[in-house]
Amino acid sequence: EDDFQFLLCEGCRQESPHLKLLTCLHTLCLGCLGKDEPVRQCPMCCTAIPQANMDNLLFTNLQARLRVYKQIVGGLDLFCDNCRKSGEFWCSECFEFLCTKCFEAHQRYLRWESHRAKRVMDIRAGSAKDFLEGIRRSGSLSCSNPDHKSQPVSIYCQRCEKALCCSCALLDNQHAPFRDIRSETQRRQEELSSMERELRRRRSGFEATYASLQGEAARLEEAQREMRELIRQRVEQLVRLIRREEEELVGLVEARQEQGRRELARELRHVEGVLRRMEAGGRLVEKMSLYATEQEVMDMQPFIKGSLQELQRLQPLRAGDQVEPGPFAECRARLQAL
Repeated sequence: EDDFQFLLCEGCRQESPHLKLLTCLHTLCLGCLGKDEPVRQCPMCCTAIPQANMDNLLFTNLQARLRVYKQIVGGLDLFCDNCRKSGEFWCSECFEFLCTKCFEAHQRYLRWESHRAKRVMDIRAGSAKDFLEGIRRSGSLSCSNPDHKSQPVSIYCQRCEKALCCSCALLDNQHAPFRDIRSETQRRQEELSSMERELRRRRSGFEATYASLQGEAARLEEAQREMRELIRQRVEQLVRLIRREEEELVGLVEARQEQGRRELARELRHVEGVLRRMEAGGRLVEKMSLYATEQEVMDMQPFIKGSLQELQRLQPLRAGDQVEPGPFAECRARLQAL
């Protein structure tokens, strides 16, 4: 698993069948590209993302091959893709599992087309790298002409920059000059390696610039730290002055606050008692209407009526009746002065 972490999306670190190779050479899935839709910048290096991106065929194909390898190592659901019997062989060209009987037919009819079917037990005994290396050796190019896809490709046309089969090279006189496809493949790989070595050589200049910028960032950080310390010291001086004022204001408030707390507690108890009396009266009237006899109504109604009339005479405090205590206004004025 650790050897193939590079196959994951570099943004969300998840496996995806739709990986895109950007011009900055980072690989992202469609989900990560969609998140950055308004900005259109690579989340790894902040390079502008063009509208057209290339499918990362290497990573996508490697993921598909590794899924086959995991299936083989796991030993589950290994059935022949032709007859659904137990799969004992796997062909890297057909990408199919074969039973022994289908393998014999496969070898009889396709052995001249470089189809290499390996025994599942041999694949299971090897590593994932061995498995991928075997597929790489057996992989073949396909002709760009759709009518010749079954023919082997061994020629490269330098004019149209395409891989060709022998039929295309002989029948179409527009293709020239030619070179061997293996030589062209190796030339392209060597060209990329040479460019990578040149970039590695030029990397030292960018590393020096990066170190210089880091030093500048460190100096800026130090200047910021010194200024923050100066601000902290001056603010502490102001805080000490304000703390003294705070103590005086708090002392002024607490005296009135204690008195107000007692008055409010008394009012709360009174209102709470009225609410409980109202609740008890409502409950008693409800139960009488449900269960009381005529005699009980005649006996108890005057008493209950008197109590309810007394409750009806009570009035709640209005919002305007609650006036802010005097010392609080003085505190507000002093705070405004601060």
